[in-house]
Amino acid sequence: MTTVSNIRPVRKAVFPVAGMGTRFLPATKAVPKEMLPVVDKPVIQYAVEEAQAAGIEQFIFVTGRGKHIIEDHFDHAYELEALLSSREKTKELNSLLEALPPSGSVSFTRQQSPLGLGHAIWCARHFVGDEPFAILLPDELLVDQPGCLTRMMSAYNKTGGCMIAVREVPQEETKRYGIIDPKGETGELMRVHGIVEKPAPENTPSRLAVIGRYIVQPQVFAELERHEKGAGDEIQLTDALARLIGKTPFHGFRFNGQRFDCGDKVGFLHANIALGLSHPETAGPLRTILKNLSL
Repeated sequence: MTTVSNIRPVRKAVFPVAGMGTRFLPATKAVPKEMLPVVDKPVIQYAVEEAQAAGIEQFIFVTGRGKHIIEDHFDHAYELEALLSSREKTKELNSLLEALPPSGSVSFTRQQSPLGLGHAIWCARHFVGDEPFAILLPDELLVDQPGCLTRMMSAYNKTGGCMIAVREVPQEETKRYGIIDPKGETGELMRVHGIVEKPAPENTPSRLAVIGRYIVQPQVFAELERHEKGAGDEIQLTDALARLIGKTPFHGFRFNGQRFDCGDKVGFLHANIALGLSHPETAGPLRTILKNLSL
């Protein structure tokens, strides 16, 4: 039985950012999809800030070809910083510096073959080591106060084990997600009895979809080591996690904040509009524009 005293802290987070972003071509021909801006920050920065707010100390990016811009974004741009400083653009300079994780806290490794999310996580195994870790899928922009991962961490510190964020989706959309079989929901938490990757709507165990935030025990690497392919002929993280159910406490965390699927064009536009309407510099003008649109 897991007790508070033997629950190991989560200090590291993995960000899988190797995807090609074909849904956004030609915009993503030379720019990684994770660097597309939502208002004034790239999508990946929202995920990193969520992890920082949750107390994450080590940030591990699993990249692919053409993703060096992500590395540059989370590094100093000395010429730009010097220029902003000389022109006394303090606000702009601070926005750059605030985006940087502490020195020595960022690592990059490459997924050399596009074999699926499970394979991407496996590629980070040497950086994670033998300790629990978080996984954040940057395409899922989750907005809440406190953030989703912060809330999950608070719950994890009582339950231990594995935890995944879930949210209800329409029945016809279950074929796009990992779907859990929940048991015994109490407040925001529920026990996970099973997980199925992309079930057909007529066979889905529920409408609770996994939405891109995970707290995972290192035993998952042994399961991913099998390199067994699942849905889409890819190595699925969902399949590896399913094999941990019953071996460690496993909970779903119901996320009730705002969720934007920035891997989809409509979801990306939705995020820009919603966050633009809450941004102090853009809210007023954007609201006027939307009112004057002929729809």
